[in-house]
Order: sequence, then structure tokens, then C-alpha cells
Amino acid sequence: MTRALYDQDAYRSGCPAQVVRVHDGDVELDQTVFYPLGGGQPGDSGWIGRADGTRLRITDTRRDKASGAILHRLDAGVPPPAAGSTVTLELDWARRHRHMRMHSALHLLSAVIRHGVTGGNLTHESGRLDFDTGGEALDATRIQHKLERLVQVDLPVSMRMIRGEELAAQPELIRTLSVTPPMHLPWIRLVEIEGADLQPCGGTHVRRTGEIGALRVLKIESKGARNRRVVLAFAEDA
Repeated sequence: MTRALYDQDAYRSGCPAQVVRVHDGDVELDQTVFYPLGGGQPGDSGWIGRADGTRLRITDTRRDKASGAILHRLDAGVPPPAAGSTVTLELDWARRHRHMRMHSALHLLSAVIRHGVTGGNLTHESGRLDFDTGGEALDATRIQHKLERLVQVDLPVSMRMIRGEELAAQPELIRTLSVTPPMHLPWIRLVEIEGADLQPCGGTHVRRTGEIGALRVLKIESKGARNRRVVLAFAEDA
């Protein structure tokens, strides 16, 4: 299995690696800083460098459903590096950092809106969560003010591990109604925003809420009789 360096340090933007095998042009490595698509967060992009100095573009990162291997997808038609060769990885850091900021922002949103989450997704430009509000309307101005406060007080964000059986005994920590964490695993990661939020998550996050930056509630949409979708964007993009 690929050693997932992003789990220990989401700020690490590059690393050396060895090519384990190539799957139809997708490259599997012994370790990586690239986050694979999952949990509503996109797969990372960036570059893989050969020993001769040439760089190949990684357009996406996915996890193979059958084997669990992390696969780095190259531009179509580009010959991959050979199995056994040593390479260097470099993230598209600007894109990844925006993913981290928005992912942490969505955790704040789920802390502000205390309803079950029925879906979610994020990009480097925006993020959204769907809530089962029972049909209750949501106030965009009120939500934005609460988010602003949580960003401004610059709360620390940390990770810790919990056993699957412990998490099962604390169902209030699980906010998602449509997807549940892998309770069969011996250890599951919790993401804590001090004094605001605690929930299982395998994604990448910033170290403090102040790093998220100013947010705006882009829109609130009705998605059926019970569900409301809240879309966030970075204020800097307005």
C-alpha cells in the first residue's frame, strides 16, 4: 500500500518516491503527498519528475477500488516512468491549499447549521453541503456572520485517532446521513476545530481557522421538501 504522507502532514508539498507499478498509464508509488479523490474532496494534481529532470503532469489522483492503491493519473498518451525507478513528486500547491481551506470551511458550516448532512462536495473555487432541515428555511446573512466569527477567532484545527467501536458508541459525531465512516477499520481519524466541531474525516485541512480567510454564502437552494443546499465561496474571488 502507498504510504499516505498527507495524513501526517497536509502541508508537505513534495517528496521522493519509487514507482511500484503502472496501471494502464496510472502510476502507483511507494509513498505520496497527493490526496486521492474521496470524501467530497478532489484528487490532487501536480507533477512527477524523472531522474533526467523531465517533468510529467499529474492531472488527477484516485484510489483503486479493488486494491486500495493510490494511482497518479498522467496526461493521456504520456509514457509513464518505469516500475522501480525513483521519481520526485510536486503538488500543485495553490490548488491543494484552496481545497484545504474550503474543506475546513465546510466543517465550520456543519457546526453552524446543526442538521444532518445529506451530501457535500468541494472544488478549489467553492464548496457545498446539503442539510436535512426538515423543510426549515436557512438565513444566509446569519450563517455568514457566524462563519466570519469562527474564522476571525482563529481556532486551532487538529487530528486524532479513534477506534471504530468507540466511534460507533458516539453516533453524534457522525454528521453525514448518507455516508458513514468505515467502522470496520481499527482506527478512524477525527478532525477537531477547538470548541466548534469534532467529526470523522480523512481529508486535508488547515492548521487554524484564520487561514481559511473570508467566506461568503454564495447561495442557498431548496433540494426537495426537506433538504437545503448551502454553497460557499472565498470572498477574495468575488
